[in-house]
Amino acid sequence: MIRALLTRQLRFAIFRCPRVCLIKSTIWSRRGHSSNLLPVKTMHNTPHIPDEKRKRVLIIKPGYSETLDPDESGIVSLGDILRTTVILHLFPSDQYHVTWLVDKRGIPLLKGNTHIHRLLAVNPFTPHLLLSEWFDIVVNFEKEPGICAVSDRIPAWRRFGFRLDPQSHAAVAYDHSDEALSFTNDSTAKRKKAKSWSEILYEMLGHKYTGQPYLLGYQPKSEIHYDVGMNHLIGKKFPLKRWPEAHWQQLNEMLSQRYSVCWQQGDNDINDYIEWIASCRVLVTNDSLGLHIALALGKPVVALFGPTIATEVAGESLIKIAPPLDWDCIPCMETVCHRGDPCIAHITVDSVAKAVAGLLEKS
Repeated sequence: MIRALLTRQLRFAIFRCPRVCLIKSTIWSRRGHSSNLLPVKTMHNTPHIPDEKRKRVLIIKPGYSETLDPDESGIVSLGDILRTTVILHLFPSDQYHVTWLVDKRGIPLLKGNTHIHRLLAVNPFTPHLLLSEWFDIVVNFEKEPGICAVSDRIPAWRRFGFRLDPQSHAAVAYDHSDEALSFTNDSTAKRKKAKSWSEILYEMLGHKYTGQPYLLGYQPKSEIHYDVGMNHLIGKKFPLKRWPEAHWQQLNEMLSQRYSVCWQQGDNDINDYIEWIASCRVLVTNDSLGLHIALALGKPVVALFGPTIATEVAGESLIKIAPPLDWDCIPCMETVCHRGDPCIAHITVDSVAKAVAGLLEKS
């Protein structure tokens, strides 16, 4: 629906050329207030530098398509939004004024981020606003043709990520992004790559990744209450990523003999979810949003991988466990197991319990 509206509004913008728009757009500044289309004035933790002396950056990452996946599901990927925040280290707030375009469901992950000065939620009028502004840098990590078309027409000096091919009406790459785009078209190349997601995002911007963490907007206040958090739920997009329920129950029985264990909480509120993860000393998780939140918080994590690519995720206190199998289909990146025997079910409870115990001893 939002994509269709964006495309419709783009046509309106192209043919009628509205350079001034007097319609209110949903904007969040770092103070959390809504604003009209006048420049958003915000308070900064860094020494104040007038906006005209900082470069203006637009990051387009609503979360509609995962940057390195041929994603057509239409499901907003909150995990992809969060792991894209790693590029914010390249735009320190004393030198850059950053605007981030995001789906409204991703606002809680970004709101309060000190590297972001303005959050724009996608709505039918967003193209009008963006076409009336200018930026020094536009970073578009969305491959949806309508979004690429809007991005290409926003006045800017430099562009990174994806653009629209006017002949094929498909996404193509700007400089530095050819390899990233190839991963969306060649599943074999994607499966065999050894680079992390963060490393590839940095390369798309012409930089070398040196281990920078994700940057979470919401800062939890919870203290440690549990030794182990069981992040057992999974989204609708990739049901095969979920370790079987029976395995989770067995792990709970095994760990509860020595440690305090808590099952996943905050399913309906991202802030509550972040608070719960913060309250756990170690997190056991599928490859999901919780994994990325835990890494952003610097938590020790035991992550279970099966149909997805373990090399895409990296962290200092991260133990990745994959099925002890030599199947040539792993990782398949599919939503349905054609073998009828999901590989992730072959990860043993003992191996996970041992990894958790090792992290708890270190922490």
